[in-house]
Amino acid sequence: MKIGITGGIGSGKSYVCKRLQARGIEVYDCDNAAKRLIQTSDNIRRKLTDLIGEDAYIGEALNKAAVARFLLASEHNAQAIDHIVHPAVFQDFEESGMQWMESAIMYESGIYKLVDRVIVVTAPQEVRIQRVMQRDGIPREKVEQWMQRQWPQEEVRQRADYEIINDGIADIDEQVERLLLNLSPLRI
Repeated sequence: MKIGITGGIGSGKSYVCKRLQARGIEVYDCDNAAKRLIQTSDNIRRKLTDLIGEDAYIGEALNKAAVARFLLASEHNAQAIDHIVHPAVFQDFEESGMQWMESAIMYESGIYKLVDRVIVVTAPQEVRIQRVMQRDGIPREKVEQWMQRQWPQEEVRQRADYEIINDGIADIDEQVERLLLNLSPLRI
């Protein structure tokens, strides 16, 4: 069985994945895979350069500022980048042989179709904003821009099979244990 973990920016899904990894569960990280593939795939590099222009890369490295400007300029631009990167990540996940995957945009990207169950990690919006501002050192407006690119938390919660609440109060380890107990009969 394949399991997907999702949640909006700042929800703490990476923290939940670390708690799973502490229990010996390896989790495929779609964000890290996308970053790796953007750097290593000649096909992606060529397509992004054709789409964005020669300033998409500086030497061998992705020009994050140029790509972010292009991506945030319009929904059409964001979709064009997604159509280049997402299929490569989907294929990489399939080839990885891993059962667990983490993706912030599980539903938006369509990668949820590759998993049997989806877990959403949720947190109050203000908590999420503060976490990202502190973690990334970026202004509130930038965090809100990124949040607007993702589906509303409530919509994702309604579609998901399980929820882990990461509000800074609820016990994450206890919720992870309950989740694993709920999933274990499904593996038989």
